[in-house]
Amino acid sequence: MSMMNQGRPTQPETSGSTGNPTFTGNRALMLEEPLIFEVGAPDVTGVDLEAVPPHASRLGALARTAPIGLPGLAEGEAVRHFTRLSRQNYGIDMGFFPLGSCTMKHNPRLNEKMARLPGFADIHPLAPQNTVQGALELIHRLAEWLKALTNMPSVAMTPKAGAHGELCGMLAIRAAHEARGDARKVVLVPESAHGTNPASAAFCGYAVENIPADVRGRVDFEALVARLGPDVAAVMITNPNTCGLFEPDLKRISDAVHAAGGYVYCDGANFNAIVGRVRPGDLGVDAMHINLHKTFSTPHGGGGPGSGPVVFSEALAPFAPLPFVVEADGRFHLVEEETAKAEQHDLSFGRMAAFHGQMGMFVRALAYIMSHGADGLRQVAEDAVLNANYILRGLEDVMSAPFAHTGPCMHEALFDDSFLKGTGLSTLDIAKAMIDEGYHPMTMYFPLVVHGAMLVEPTETEGRQRLDQFIGTMRHLAEAARSGPAEQFTTAPHFAPRSRLDETRAARQPVLTWQPPVEGRLAAE
Repeated sequence: MSMMNQGRPTQPETSGSTGNPTFTGNRALMLEEPLIFEVGAPDVTGVDLEAVPPHASRLGALARTAPIGLPGLAEGEAVRHFTRLSRQNYGIDMGFFPLGSCTMKHNPRLNEKMARLPGFADIHPLAPQNTVQGALELIHRLAEWLKALTNMPSVAMTPKAGAHGELCGMLAIRAAHEARGDARKVVLVPESAHGTNPASAAFCGYAVENIPADVRGRVDFEALVARLGPDVAAVMITNPNTCGLFEPDLKRISDAVHAAGGYVYCDGANFNAIVGRVRPGDLGVDAMHINLHKTFSTPHGGGGPGSGPVVFSEALAPFAPLPFVVEADGRFHLVEEETAKAEQHDLSFGRMAAFHGQMGMFVRALAYIMSHGADGLRQVAEDAVLNANYILRGLEDVMSAPFAHTGPCMHEALFDDSFLKGTGLSTLDIAKAMIDEGYHPMTMYFPLVVHGAMLVEPTETEGRQRLDQFIGTMRHLAEAARSGPAEQFTTAPHFAPRSRLDETRAARQPVLTWQPPVEGRLAAE
């Protein structure tokens, strides 16, 4: 909501007010920031320009017929505006970011420096291959690492993110079935799989059927085997799954699916928990995407840039997309459709992107891998699992953990809302209270296999001091929720730039445009 009314600030709607409103609406360093339209005005400009002389327009029907309506600001005001907004944001460089199944961890600054090196940061995708040998070698070396870590013979580097990788794997599976004249129409997706799996399968034209989880939070093996048949093209399984648990029956599942003529797609979003410890190829996986922006420490969030290379088994390798890098006589070549020999690549389903992936992401990922080495990557997984279990065991007596009795978790700890029974509070109330404590909330209401889910992934980059503080905070909130009063939760957050929003109304009636004030009414509501 706008805080400006005809040029004068109004008292901000914050529930953390001290009762002593300020003239500006600011509270010390918590600055009250108006919309950029209210900072500047359309009839002013930040620079002095001479009037444009009359000239004939070549825009034709594309010429603008009304003022564009953008606010004019001096450079200083524009910089201040966006800097003030950034101070109200939360990121991994500010504190613990416990989103479950997202692996929000520290990005070493060395990786950022490497990605900005001349020759990596400024190359053009259409540059002659003999002028970018270093870049092609880097892509090739990263691909070899990914194949070694997964024990898979082939990898497609072009997919731009996890869901894009899922699409890539499923397109290869569809191409493999079509190549043998087998028109299968069903993909099985366990309830504990990653949320984008059903959408990716449906986007490829498959009908999606769910497979239930058992009481341990793992795939119900008997239910899955009972559903296998000549119409099942593939099973999409996440391991470790979104309950934070390893699927011990994955090899048995793979064997059963292969015997029924299907393929196994593994969602690699949670590879951070097993990298260096488990090779998916050993478990019978046919295709798996690897989120470089999760496991291998490239920037995550804000819409990208992501990167989701897909590794393939020997059975699916012939159907992998183009292009890919090959090494011959000490030189590196990008094999593309126009240069590929038909007898070697005519089974490929085509391309996933115009060019060969996200170069900056490749540089960061390889820098991360080479910095850690094989033993370091193994320790990444071990520390991530240790941290998650430290949180699980530190909270299981005050918060309800539905699968804690089944043994250790993997990369994340899962809690439900049954510890709130009788309090009138919900998972959302706990999450809003976490904001007051200075934490970004954990993942809420996912996975759907438990009611009111609270999913916490600490990753390997959080130290014990930070984990102890988080555990202490959550214990305090759990005990306060049971002892009351409920208002401290239902009205939270109290100290954020804004109090609790009507999220339902914001989703159903979004106000995405700004209009000038009319008759004293606020500019935006």
